Amino acid sequence: MAPLSPAAADATTQLPRITDQTTQLPRIVRPAPALATGRAVATDETGLLGAIPPAPPSSPEDDAKPSPRPRWSGEPPPAPVKAIRAGDKNYRSIHSEYTRTTVGSVIRTTLRGTGELMITFGLVILLFAGYEVWGKTAIVDAHQSELEQQLNWDEPTVGPTPTTSAAPLAPLPGGAVAKLYLPKLKKHWVVVQGVTQKDIRFAPGHYPNSAMPGQKGNFSVAGHRNRATFWDLDKLHAGDKIVVETPTMFYVYEVVKQRIVLPTAVEVVRAVPPTMTAGKLITLTTCNPKFDNYQRLIIHGKLVDEQPRSEGRPVELAGMA
Repeated sequence: MAPLSPAAADATTQLPRITDQTTQLPRIVRPAPALATGRAVATDETGLLGAIPPAPPSSPEDDAKPSPRPRWSGEPPPAPVKAIRAGDKNYRSIHSEYTRTTVGSVIRTTLRGTGELMITFGLVILLFAGYEVWGKTAIVDAHQSELEQQLNWDEPTVGPTPTTSAAPLAPLPGGAVAKLYLPKLKKHWVVVQGVTQKDIRFAPGHYPNSAMPGQKGNFSVAGHRNRATFWDLDKLHAGDKIVVETPTMFYVYEVVKQRIVLPTAVEVVRAVPPTMTAGKLITLTTCNPKFDNYQRLIIHGKLVDEQPRSEGRPVELAGMA
């Protein structure tokens, strides 16, 4: 073959220079081959990562078909998007968006903390109220059962009934003295000796210097204003009955007066209280109003009947356990 002339060589080795920018073809960015494992790979020169799903299996017909050539739309190619990575100046993660401190976040946190504190405080109040209503009642009932076992009055007395003028033995502090019944309220308790906080914690207490049941004078009893003891004592009015049981006798008193006094009015438990006449009396005292103790609720009564235990229970106790 004859060598080409310099003119011919230049014509075949030099590419034509394209001066019109609109005739330039865009650079085609081919996606990275799909991986069978589906792991993240770079999809173009920007360095952005994307999860490439596994490619579906190809059929022989698809392999035989020629790949379609990209068509040029005549528009210049878009500028590549630069990825913002951790450590860059303008980088901000989603976590930082949610944890950054603003005025709104401070207000929301304060309101949320206050709400949680109020809910906790409310639960504590409910638990305390439940203890006052049901917890103390259960505890008092349990101690009342123990005191009734100490009395051992299930069997009626045998032999002659002692006269009411016989002086009973002085009960020990905290020991059982008598049983107190309030038929209108369907309540009854074992009365213990003493009125200190320790004595009347689980039972009404007898004022040591006052008369004993059935004796001339004022049989005075104090009790707490809780649901297990004298909670509804204000419902007793003139004409209602109070029954006291001793080892040998039942004494029936009738309410004469209800009054409210100051805690310093100790004369209400004397042998003859103010506005009352001498006789065989009974006085019940408790705090007033409910849930407080700056006053005293006083119930005065007088003896109207008495009956030996050997004759059974009086009619006023009909229907009571």
